[in-house]
Amino acid sequence: MSQRRPPRSRAPISTASNGSLGVIIAVIALALGFLVLRDVRADGGASGGINNGSTDSSAPVDTGAGATTTSFPLDIGGFTIQVVNASGVAGSAGKMTLDLQALNFVVRQAVNAAPGTAKRATTGVFHLTGCESAAQRVNQVLGGNAEVGPMPSPIPTETGTLAEACVLIMLGTDLAGKALQGVAGGNGAAVTTTAPPAMTTTTSG
Repeated sequence: MSQRRPPRSRAPISTASNGSLGVIIAVIALALGFLVLRDVRADGGASGGINNGSTDSSAPVDTGAGATTTSFPLDIGGFTIQVVNASGVAGSAGKMTLDLQALNFVVRQAVNAAPGTAKRATTGVFHLTGCESAAQRVNQVLGGNAEVGPMPSPIPTETGTLAEACVLIMLGTDLAGKALQGVAGGNGAAVTTTAPPAMTTTTSG
């Protein structure tokens, strides 16, 4: 009768093997963590960081390439003119007023001369103190042949006043109903004297 051999017991897993496996897993975990962290940092750098709502000072500024420039003529000289009809030709002072206004002069509504004023053959340009150069400019626009001098007293208008005007044109028969002689072409197209520059504004197109 044969004897049974006792079953062999399995050899226990060595502690050294368990320790090596743990080290390998830890190394793999650290490597993966490093790779993930690097990718996150790379994504953050590419996107320029978090947008905090601030404005980029280097952003291009609209230079108005599509803008249009419009010129508006200024009132010439900044003084006011009063035209008085001393020619006896009905409507002639009103026509001169409109012609001067078309050249951007500030001109009050035309009036007649004071009662008893003699009809004038030659147009006169009269001024208050301080408006001497304004009177000379007006004379040039009229052709340069008007009589220029200080304002008569009493003021020879039908109302006896000038309101805010400082230059008075006593229209005579020489210029009654005619185009302004000191204007190129005689049609109000351009003044031969030097006028202030036009005021310019820019609007977005």
